[in-house]
Amino acid sequence: MTGQVHLQRDGDIAVVIIDNPPVNAGSHDIRKGLLAAIDEVERDERLAGGVLVGAGRSFISGSDIREFDLPLAPPQMPQVIAAIESASKPYVAALHGAALGGGYELALGCDARIAAPGTMVGLPETALGIIPGAGGTQKLPRLVGQAEAIRLIAGAVRVEAREALALGMVDAIAEGDLREEAVKMARGLAGTKRRVIDRPVPERGDAEAAAQRASRRARPHVLEAIRHIRKAGAVSAEDGLAAERQTFQELRVAPEAKALRHIFFAEREALRGKPDRKAKPLSVTRFGVIGSGTMGAGIATAILQAGKPVVLIDTNVEALARGIERIEQALDGAVARGRMSADEAREAKARLTPQTELAALAACELVIEAVFEDQEVKRALFRSLDAVLPANTIIATNTSYLDIDRMAAETAHPENVIGLHFFSPAHIMKLLEIVRAEKSSDVAMATGLAVARMLGKQPVEAANAFGFIGNRIYAAYRASCEFMLEDGALPHEVDAALEAFGFSMGPFAVADLSGLDIAWNMRRQKAADRNPADRYVHIPDRLCEAGRFGRKTGEGYYRYGDSGKRERDPKVEALILAASAEKGISRKDLSAPEIQLRALSAIVNEAALVVEEGVTLRPGDVDVVLVNGYGFPRWIGGPVHWARQQNPETLRAACARFADISGPSRKLGDLRLLGVDREGKE
Repeated sequence: MTGQVHLQRDGDIAVVIIDNPPVNAGSHDIRKGLLAAIDEVERDERLAGGVLVGAGRSFISGSDIREFDLPLAPPQMPQVIAAIESASKPYVAALHGAALGGGYELALGCDARIAAPGTMVGLPETALGIIPGAGGTQKLPRLVGQAEAIRLIAGAVRVEAREALALGMVDAIAEGDLREEAVKMARGLAGTKRRVIDRPVPERGDAEAAAQRASRRARPHVLEAIRHIRKAGAVSAEDGLAAERQTFQELRVAPEAKALRHIFFAEREALRGKPDRKAKPLSVTRFGVIGSGTMGAGIATAILQAGKPVVLIDTNVEALARGIERIEQALDGAVARGRMSADEAREAKARLTPQTELAALAACELVIEAVFEDQEVKRALFRSLDAVLPANTIIATNTSYLDIDRMAAETAHPENVIGLHFFSPAHIMKLLEIVRAEKSSDVAMATGLAVARMLGKQPVEAANAFGFIGNRIYAAYRASCEFMLEDGALPHEVDAALEAFGFSMGPFAVADLSGLDIAWNMRRQKAADRNPADRYVHIPDRLCEAGRFGRKTGEGYYRYGDSGKRERDPKVEALILAASAEKGISRKDLSAPEIQLRALSAIVNEAALVVEEGVTLRPGDVDVVLVNGYGFPRWIGGPVHWARQQNPETLRAACARFADISGPSRKLGDLRLLGVDREGKE
């Protein structure tokens, strides 16, 4: 059933109900229905005004962005808003749930706005590579001033009702029944019009400073949003609205907006998990975390911030004390950054129960182990958990690489075991891989997904395979970059090329930040399983043997002075040149485009293998993982989306070259599984 608009009468006030479940997206049918309803209200002399209200859980959560790849059919939202503004009768927007994007712009076209407590309002279009296109850049500054409008629109900020009232984004908060209070407000406005577009732009804050702050490292569409906001009040309303709409129409069909829409839908699909899973998640009210190191403390912090109690276990009293300190520092940091109030942080700290005995976990419905990344250590822990945990407790491991089936085999209830692979810092990073072991039950997996959503994480399901999705693909990417060190590039050249592509950091800067010794330990553990015929780069091992573990030792691929700034190191470059000579490799200069193609083809090839082997549920999940956990540029949409925009033969040849130079253990992926032959079409 398509969305509908219903008109009801409450005395002399028309109540126009927007009914397009589940989130009342502003689709073509809704726009047509609104226009028809406005016309009916205007023609009915018995009606003195109107109220717009959403059915279900939202007002209008935004435009139906599925329409954005096509020519937008009339009536478009500006036409609907113009009809409200030109009507002789006043309209009140009754907001609840979400009033975002085109939904909030519709509200801005009304004469007043009243919101239920907890309503979220805002113009977050820049998160999708576009700007507000139905008056947002011209009307919001008239309510809050240019400086605040720049902060809100450029930052894609969503604002809760109470803050929105303080800012002037809404006129009132409904303390009782929203519809009744909106009707009363509309009746009080009878015979008057209070169009936002007619108001002057108030001089509040420093708009120039706000523009400079928002412009730093901003994408072009954000700069366009700022440009239009700065014109509000300086040009006629008619000209400002027309110019805004023209820019919106140009941006919505641009490659960047298409990429951002792709990742938006991919993230939404990943949130649902396995499509045909019917099992309901368990209710988790009390969590256990085993291990109080960096990851354990971060996981505990994330749970505490979500309002749940945590039992934190560490058998080492001193380590436990350090873990508590880490958690308290993280919560205090959240207060300093404005993400929590002091009272909320104090309450979160009170929900933490530190203990040294596993028996303290008996009342927990879900226990997450975050002990040392060693298979035997983890297996021993799993063996001991059966004695203290109820039979239905979900046990999750935070392992990055290790075989979860081997851990699950140590328990009497392997169906309760899943992986919850957090990314560091666990209380900040959004990505959470939910890993399905061989015997993991649907209930356990559904519970993992529900917990991820409760923590505000972006979940992605993965099968139990070495490195799961992200680390496996990143290992191929890192290998390709290490090959390039031997073939002719230097660390700063590889990092610069990939940062120019859009990665937040190049691979060697990332290695120095995370610590070279971590990957070194993993390589040594896997050394016995490595095929001697595979290409292996010894450069990172030699750096570790020299005690160069990255930033924490002041030296890695780069050296770090007192300022902490990374600098080229002649010692490292000499070591790299010697490694090439030792293998008889004739070094050649590599251009930035060649570096980018070699690195990205390695990612794409491994992504195809991950899809082929069923490690991921869908190709789009690869994009979600790489964007949210590995610094892949969001505005490019992820490696799968990027691959679909490339020449298939060129990309396939680059993947084949990577597989060939890697050695016999590396297979060539079937790029058709990623949709690469779709000639750039989603």
